[in-house]
Amino acid sequence: MTEQTTINEDSTINAFLIHAAMLLHRYGTPSHRLERVMSHVASSLGVEAVFLYTPTALVISIKNGEAENTVVRRVETREMHVDKLFQADDILAKLERKQITLKIAATRLREIDQASATYPFWVSAIACAIGCGAIAALFRGSPAEVLAAAVIGMLTAVIERIADRYSREASLIHPAAGFVAAILSLAYARFIVPIDDRLVTLAGLIVLIPGLTLTVALTELAVGHLSAGVARLAGAVVTLFTLLLGAAIAWQFAQEWRDIPEKIIAPESWMQWIALLVAPIAFAIIFQARLPQWPVIFAVSMLGILVSRSVGPKFGAEVASFSAALAVGCGSNLYARMRGRPALIAMTPAMIVLVPGSFGYRSLIAMLDHETIAGIEIAFYTIMIAMCLVGGLLMSNAVVPPRRVL
Repeated sequence: MTEQTTINEDSTINAFLIHAAMLLHRYGTPSHRLERVMSHVASSLGVEAVFLYTPTALVISIKNGEAENTVVRRVETREMHVDKLFQADDILAKLERKQITLKIAATRLREIDQASATYPFWVSAIACAIGCGAIAALFRGSPAEVLAAAVIGMLTAVIERIADRYSREASLIHPAAGFVAAILSLAYARFIVPIDDRLVTLAGLIVLIPGLTLTVALTELAVGHLSAGVARLAGAVVTLFTLLLGAAIAWQFAQEWRDIPEKIIAPESWMQWIALLVAPIAFAIIFQARLPQWPVIFAVSMLGILVSRSVGPKFGAEVASFSAALAVGCGSNLYARMRGRPALIAMTPAMIVLVPGSFGYRSLIAMLDHETIAGIEIAFYTIMIAMCLVGGLLMSNAVVPPRRVL
């Protein structure tokens, strides 16, 4: 009877560890953070466990006494879901402190996994439109270009929604979104008002461009998680290519529509400031952060933006990127230490404005236009900026170590 009870307890612990790791994987936790936090949880439960993470699979080896079990799970990584990670981290922290039982923790994790989206779709779509419009303003787009980018951003959200409903065709989302964004930008330039259609296409697709994925991949490579880093990096490159594929088809299909004005209308300075103020909140909603988490997201995002814009003119983009990432990392880790919450809550939305995904997109456009040297130069610059961001984030963990792993 005692032996049977022990077997049942071991099975319960194993099932909990597998489910918790899959939930963290599914909602965008980087490999180095997932492996560390799950190792801590396993130790608190009195078992020895090893977790191996890649963007599409999770390998878990759990040792209970003399018995060792290894399981492999196929998991599709989604975009970062700040609220679900917040709740999951809270449950795992309480479990480690023995404030709740394993059964209660398992039940709550299932409830989190099955919970509906934090915001209704229309709120997320509006946030996507505002975020894309803000990015167009930060790219120094004219008012007409900001409006066009906002409209395309909302349509991008609709395309994502359709892809979620019909998951079998999810692989078509990037070329379809690229085609729709490019063709609408060209039509806007041809039939409404002349604009820089490629700037608008880029801004309208910004939520799909994998700049954050690229930075996370390089971070994983930098800390020695080679398999996860290489896989994530390859996924980011493929995503860029598929986005550009759809846009390139549209450019060939309607190339006679292209009509860039000879004199681009310069944006008003107030547009830049409004964009800086609304972008952090828009991306907080896109990443499903709740209202109580907005103030710290806004504060850390503004800190990174202001540091970048203050340092850049004097020391260059590389130093500015490093300094901004250092500021964002320190601010996020300080929040994690003071509130006992995951640093990812503030860090992820703040980094989206800093990551160099747009440069990768522009590099591919240059190569498509047979400007090979320029394309290679921009690609190298993209990697340099991304590595500066990674360096700043890693340095921030040494300057202000977070109490929580996430």
